[in-house]
Amino acid sequence: QVQLVESGGGLVQAGGSLKLSCAASGRTFSSYVMGWFRQAPGKEREFVAAVNWSGRAKNYADSVKGRFAISADIAEKTVYLQMNSLKPEDTAAYYCAASPSGGIPSRPTRYNYWGQGTQVTVSS
Repeated sequence: QVQLVESGGGLVQAGGSLKLSCAASGRTFSSYVMGWFRQAPGKEREFVAAVNWSGRAKNYADSVKGRFAISADIAEKTVYLQMNSLKPEDTAAYYCAASPSGGIPSRPTRYNYWGQGTQVTVSS
């Protein structure tokens, strides 16, 4: 079992920055790949970024490359998502997730555990 708790969401103006955190717990959390997803009202959940706990392997959605950065601190048991140059279209509920799969998957179905989500709203 892995438990995930997100924090750091909020309201920000376009062009601004936010840093999301995902605190992981459970005996086997370090064996999972960690991902961030987002879901806007009326839309499907979409992949944002993923990382392994060593930080050496990362994957990003094309829509956030160059603006967002994912990182993992195993000592703190926390995964971060630094979001810069935010746009109104980044507005969504952001979810942290854990996958037991090999590689750095981008499909939500590859992830077994999910946090409760944190809202990010970018005003124009």
